[in-house]
Amino acid sequence: QVQLVESGGGLVQAGGSLRLSCAASGSIFNIDAMAWYRQAPEKQRELVAAIRSSGTTNYAEFVQGRFAISRDNTKNTVYLRMDSLEPEDTAVYYCNAGITTEPDITRVRDVWGQGTQVTVSS
Repeated sequence: QVQLVESGGGLVQAGGSLRLSCAASGSIFNIDAMAWYRQAPEKQRELVAAIRSSGTTNYAEFVQGRFAISRDNTKNTVYLRMDSLEPEDTAVYYCNAGITTEPDITRVRDVWGQGTQVTVSS
């Protein structure tokens, strides 16, 4: 069984910074794309940023250069550095990854973490 475990959320004042981490564990053969999503109360879950195993990244427009996604393939971990946080960034942040596991390496599993709360006070 494979799982993603997020950490690093918390309460921060507007203008502050946080770094989220998400570590994958289990019988992992390969991890392709890893991403961060977020869901605010009464809103749909939305993509924040994604990164492929090659390092190619893409970001939501609302990030506007404030966030940076990175990954350490040796640790099966993805990070999200968030700077200049705004109250509108308050949400539960979820990690997502496309993971191939042993022994069935032909199937890519869409795996989600349990989420970590980020609260930005004004």
